Amino acid sequence: MFDGSHVLDLAPAERRARLRLARSTRIGPVTFHEAIAHFGSAQAACVRLATCTDADLDREEERLCGAGGHFLVIGDAAYPAALAALPDAPPVLSAMGDTSLLRRPTLALVGAREASMAGRRFAAELATALGATGFAIASGLARGIDTAAHEAALGTGTVAVLAGGIDQIYPPQNAALHREIALRGLLLSEAPVGVPPLARAFPRRNRIVSGLSAGVIVIEAAARSGSLITAQRAAEQGREVFVVPGSPMDPRYAGSNTLIRDGAILVRDANDILGVLGYPTASVQRIESKRTIAPGTEAAQVLEALGAVPTAVDELVRRCQVSAAAVAEVLLALELEGRLERHRGNRVSLM
Repeated sequence: MFDGSHVLDLAPAERRARLRLARSTRIGPVTFHEAIAHFGSAQAACVRLATCTDADLDREEERLCGAGGHFLVIGDAAYPAALAALPDAPPVLSAMGDTSLLRRPTLALVGAREASMAGRRFAAELATALGATGFAIASGLARGIDTAAHEAALGTGTVAVLAGGIDQIYPPQNAALHREIALRGLLLSEAPVGVPPLARAFPRRNRIVSGLSAGVIVIEAAARSGSLITAQRAAEQGREVFVVPGSPMDPRYAGSNTLIRDGAILVRDANDILGVLGYPTASVQRIESKRTIAPGTEAAQVLEALGAVPTAVDELVRRCQVSAAAVAEVLLALELEGRLERHRGNRVSLM
């Protein structure tokens, strides 16, 4: 049961009624808010509607508390104000971790699951810089960009919004990160404990990620991707949409570049975001390579032929008219310095 250690604004009976109403069959977020508006309170709605039983609610709350979590009900003092203002705000959230992060200004950082090394690296740089200025970083605990953002923001504050129950680890390879966020950040879920992350739940999850935030930052969104759904919801919610641009020849940036064409704010570093939001700009440090390549050498020819768009290694050999061994040596050196990314089909690109 709820242990009473969290400050509430709701009377206990109304809070309990809201939990029962929210967990009732065929009552989604919009219907929940309409019912309260119509009947005047959740208590009155529960008298007139078929709602979840106290026994069912007790079982869920016991499982949630056993997993280390607790309920946040809309109307609770700890419920995030930015989210509560939305017409489809989740009536109930399961929370595990530090709910004080919900009082911090928040930015969402989302992007491709199959992200490039360069994309993950830039996501980490943005999360680190923005976290240092006081922002909590929200994302969806997916592979790729989400993971990079959460990991970089663990020390400054990160919020992971899950599509399934708060005890459901997805993807499985993020089990350790899930545990770390529960200990050092905050896990949130609209779904009841024990519910697996079904496909239809991810767009609903995305509206929470954007709804918590002052803005959404998109890195590497393909033409059809969940990140575009998050960006669309952010725009509908009146949030800023920030986008990191990419090569028009790289399909991973097709959606990103379309967002910029349609009016999203182009991002080169954290200061582009801070300036728009009215925060003081910060000192942004980028990791630069210390290696120098003498002009006119075979290495310089290979480096000049490389770019952000993946290029086949065989094409580099033909274009530079140097031996395959020489190209391989330069590519290995660049890779060890963190300047080169390898792609499928024996293709490479500069980061």
